[in-house]
Amino acid sequence: MRGVAVRLGACMIALALPPQGAWAQQASGASLNEQQLLGMRLFNQSCRVCHTKPQMTSPLYGPELSQNSLGGQEAVMREVISNGTPRMPGFKYHFEPAQIEAIVAYLKTIPTPPAPASSAR
Repeated sequence: MRGVAVRLGACMIALALPPQGAWAQQASGASLNEQQLLGMRLFNQSCRVCHTKPQMTSPLYGPELSQNSLGGQEAVMREVISNGTPRMPGFKYHFEPAQIEAIVAYLKTIPTPPAPASSAR
């Protein structure tokens, strides 16, 4: 039970921290339309905890998402958000179709993160 409390505490800290990288560029919402802003709010509420690396030593649970996630195919993004994967729950009972569409619209605004620098040995 203690492990669950520690994990939940880490999740709460991660949500309280300011966004980093590409997420920080979109956090202000200055250039987002109404649908994309809704998608950003929904993403921050339900997706960010797994798909954004916290500013601690905690791992990134899911892949970092961007406009090119799942090959940039919006239909595939909607499918994965709705039905999930073996490692991710589906959200078709949590979000309305218009909300899922808003999340996809928001993801399409996030630049592709730079490739990690390879370490020379």
